[in-house]
Amino acid sequence: MSDYSLDFPFAHGEPLGSASFRSVPEDFVVDESLGFEPQGNGEHLLLHIQKRNQNTRWVAEQLAQIADIKAMDVGYCGMKDRRAVTSQWFSLYLPKKELNLQAVEALEGVTLLASGRHPKKLRRGDHQSNHFIIRLRELTADHSLLEQRLAFIAEQGVPNYFGEQRFGHDAGNLREFEQKFVGQSGDARSRNRQRGRRGGRSSGGGQSGIYLSAGRSYLFNRILATRMKQHSWNKPLEGEELPTGAMWGRGRHQGSEARVALEQQVADSLPGWGDALEHSGLSQERRDLVLHPQNLQWQFESNDLVLSFGLLPGCFATSVLRELTELNTAHSGRDIVGHLDNHNN
Repeated sequence: MSDYSLDFPFAHGEPLGSASFRSVPEDFVVDESLGFEPQGNGEHLLLHIQKRNQNTRWVAEQLAQIADIKAMDVGYCGMKDRRAVTSQWFSLYLPKKELNLQAVEALEGVTLLASGRHPKKLRRGDHQSNHFIIRLRELTADHSLLEQRLAFIAEQGVPNYFGEQRFGHDAGNLREFEQKFVGQSGDARSRNRQRGRRGGRSSGGGQSGIYLSAGRSYLFNRILATRMKQHSWNKPLEGEELPTGAMWGRGRHQGSEARVALEQQVADSLPGWGDALEHSGLSQERRDLVLHPQNLQWQFESNDLVLSFGLLPGCFATSVLRELTELNTAHSGRDIVGHLDNHNN
């Protein structure tokens, strides 16, 4: 496959005009909520850190160096974008020693907000939600039309697509997925999967897991796009309590014959993809087709629009924004997401 179309259908019509997106880091503020407090005891030290213009992986590497521990002993719930002001929690495995907090506070772009002991390591998706405050500048669309569109989004939600950055620059992660996993022998797939596991978060080997995740996410987006075209993305099919789509992997596909047939047809349109995902250590899961921003609020300030809303782990803020206006950015970077999946969703 050479054409990885990322032109997925919209739920509420074409975007209204355009806006400048993330002109400065303060235009994208993200606050991670754990949903619990450190217990005050345990082998792990939890740090609540605010960072500006720094990405999650870099901070984790710096913390490991300061604490003189392995990279795998630093935990976090999800990746946060670099070009933003974000707060999130990290855990450090320090059973018998304390951390030099002054060295943490000395890191460029880093502010230490709180710390406390806890018995468990933080893992991907452990947090409760992410809260966003986003400023869109230089709006070109009529404010009344934007307000009407926002009301539709607040009431009906948006398609729960994975953001385009999941697929890499110019869909490079999808090409890598096809080359490394699609059409490979079982032994070759196993070697690539093991490289991803050994590589972990901080080395190039972990890229294999990212490629698997990209392929799986793209297949989900194609399933969701098909449900969009059939006007069933926000309506349960027979046997569904809520509309969901397959996160492809090993296991029997559940649901009505109609849903199973639809999803299999989409998988068959990407030859070898379903088989590659089933034989790469992934278990089948379901993902909601509808994303409902939590407590969506907005305010116009001159020709800017300030948005405030919450998202559950795994949901992309740009899936909300794409339904509103076309985003103009002067840089490249990762999408803002509730969490970067752990190669299993």
